[in-house]
Amino acid sequence: MKKLLLITLIIVTFTVLGAVPAAAINNHTVKVGLRYDSSAMASANLQNAEGTGYEFGYFNENRIFVPLGQTDITTITMNAGTVFAKSGDSMYMGSSEDYAFRTAGIQDGQSEKFSSFAEAASEAAARGGWPAWINGTFTVRGNGAQDAAFDRSAVSFSSTSVVVTQTGTSQILFEFDEGGARALGVRPLGTSTWFRGCKYPGAFEYPRAKGGNLSVINVVELEDYVKGVVPYEMPGDWPLAALEAQAVCARTFVCGHAKHLRSDGFDVCAGQDCQVYYGHGSDSSAPTSTSNQAVDNTSGLCIYYNGTLVQDAVYHSSNGGATEDGGRVWGTETGYLKGKADPYEAQTNIPNYSYSVTYTAAELTWILDQKGYSVGTVQDAYISEYTPLGNVSKITFVGSSGTKTVSGETCRTIFYSSTYKKSVTSMRFDINGKGAGSWTGAGITTSGGQLASLDGAAVISGNGEIGILQGTSAAAVTSSGTVTVSGGTPAPSAPSGGGSHNGNFVITGTGNGHNVGMSQYGAKAMAELGYGFRDILEFYYTDITIN
Repeated sequence: MKKLLLITLIIVTFTVLGAVPAAAINNHTVKVGLRYDSSAMASANLQNAEGTGYEFGYFNENRIFVPLGQTDITTITMNAGTVFAKSGDSMYMGSSEDYAFRTAGIQDGQSEKFSSFAEAASEAAARGGWPAWINGTFTVRGNGAQDAAFDRSAVSFSSTSVVVTQTGTSQILFEFDEGGARALGVRPLGTSTWFRGCKYPGAFEYPRAKGGNLSVINVVELEDYVKGVVPYEMPGDWPLAALEAQAVCARTFVCGHAKHLRSDGFDVCAGQDCQVYYGHGSDSSAPTSTSNQAVDNTSGLCIYYNGTLVQDAVYHSSNGGATEDGGRVWGTETGYLKGKADPYEAQTNIPNYSYSVTYTAAELTWILDQKGYSVGTVQDAYISEYTPLGNVSKITFVGSSGTKTVSGETCRTIFYSSTYKKSVTSMRFDINGKGAGSWTGAGITTSGGQLASLDGAAVISGNGEIGILQGTSAAAVTSSGTVTVSGGTPAPSAPSGGGSHNGNFVITGTGNGHNVGMSQYGAKAMAELGYGFRDILEFYYTDITIN
């Protein structure tokens, strides 16, 4: 027979701090960086998934697309490079001596100007060239050897020029160059377009403001963006309420700040550094009807604190028993990111919820050296401080040439090593069996630890009702009777003395992630218990409103 604890204690914290500003996205349009910086591309292909052809143009300051011309070709390539060389039917980057491009002109050598893309395209077809938009003017460019009407001054592409070709051919469809003041925009004539194995809604932008290769930016309507995030941050077959909570978090995150806008010209990236985004997905992985319904059901809803859109509606996979204050993990206190004991995760199945990883002294020595925390040969490593909720706050490393104590999220990330393929996945763990279970006094235990105090806690009864506790102790009813419980204080683990670990450091813990904000598995558990998305968000974020 299972022992059933009929009440579960939850820490309730009320703290009011300063609000943060909202982001600068406008017209409900999000710019998502798919490729940029080191991942920028010399050439980037598009292929219509639905519809036929593309419009060429640019996005103005209000993120409204300004069309310049179009093509009905379904596979196009945007190319970066100062000049092209020609070999048969293939184009490749080369020198001006290989293939000199010239601009259409009149006898005095001045560029000929045209009133529209159609007019320039018609003239280009007659001369064997291509239409171009150069610093706000339509003109025609081409190979001077084909037509004596072309000016005899060889012209190579600039460091901000983008040339559109029909994929797999040397046919140039359009050239765009505004000296970096604006970027080429391409809007598909259809609902989605293939790029690098995924279908994306919206349009694309190709900046070369820094010269070099092309950045690739997906310019997409806000709700379509959220639909491209939710099923890649949370399984699309999870309960609707959990997916709705995830949708509100994803929408709030992108609206709450512009993480890359000043440095890179877009709002958010498409990876884990921001939020994972794959648009309409691929043939093997795509948004589900349930995940799309979750976005539709919560359309426009965001999280607010003190009347201001929150900046960091952060979330993680699982917390192992308790979330944590954002200030204790990242160093900056935020009123809505307050930790609390989590009674819900233990009520659903979580794969790999518990973990164990072993490091040798030599491995830790190398890892610390690589990360600039050298202490010589590592002799000991122990948890020197816990948070009141039982998460790790400080770790001390003792070496042959010194001692180093790290705090906050570094307690977790310092153990990551791609070389050894090892990591510590949460903020809730012990080292060599010491720490997480070391408590003074009696208390309620959760799936990953024990509550530090009953002060300000709440109880969830068997029928789901919540009440606030008073005093320093409470009674819990189990199958063996009534017991009195109280708060406890986590005790740090003691140094091992250099020998008790036998040269190995075994780290065991629960959870996965930084432990701040919403637990995704906790959201799943709450949804399975019948809670709505507002209940979920109001549990994991403190003193918020949703509207």
